[in-house]
Amino acid sequence: MSRIFCIPGIIFLACALVLSILVSISLPFLPALDFVRVHFGSGVATSGDGLTQLRFGIWAPCYYDTNDARTCFSAGHAYSISISNEARTADVIIGSSWTRGLAVHPVAAAVTFIAFCMSFSTHHMVTLMASLTSFLAAALTLIAFAIDIALYAFVHHEIGKLPDVDGHTKTSAAFWMTFVTLILLLLAGCTVCFGRRRDRLSGASSYPMSSYSKPGFFSRFRRNKA
Repeated sequence: MSRIFCIPGIIFLACALVLSILVSISLPFLPALDFVRVHFGSGVATSGDGLTQLRFGIWAPCYYDTNDARTCFSAGHAYSISISNEARTADVIIGSSWTRGLAVHPVAAAVTFIAFCMSFSTHHMVTLMASLTSFLAAALTLIAFAIDIALYAFVHHEIGKLPDVDGHTKTSAAFWMTFVTLILLLLAGCTVCFGRRRDRLSGASSYPMSSYSKPGFFSRFRRNKA
């Protein structure tokens, strides 16, 4: 593949891979990388010193008290969590059906890694597969981002249903890292594809052209020399 397209494609894929891996680790292993974060002012039932934040990661949710102490649920796939108001007259449940789809993030990271490895090849077929794999990773990342949006919308709706609860739902770091990863994967796929097309065009124009020229009309009346 043309070097002018090869290097940017590899850089885009490398950045997308790093972001995908970080997002896939998420909570509870990386406290700052959560998808949805709820800030509570007051009115939430708790057995500790007061609940101030609730964060949703891929593998577990974590909550923070007024002393900024973090408590996470046991790590696992497709978790659920119940939230009650301070009087315990109402509660909402964020079920596993809304968190199960977050596991698409590690799958997208694995496909991104495959595309990154193939992007170093100079073989035309391998570069084509690298481009297609980049687009596949982008499609999976788009699905994961849609799941993130759905989780945010559902949590925002459910928190709003709790009476006497001052809660503000916001998107967090992993949410926007997923969006940036999607853009990088699309750029990488297009860059690798354009590089392969440029190589094919340059190869087609490298064939030697014939130097034969058609004789003119009056040349047939010229007398041949003995």
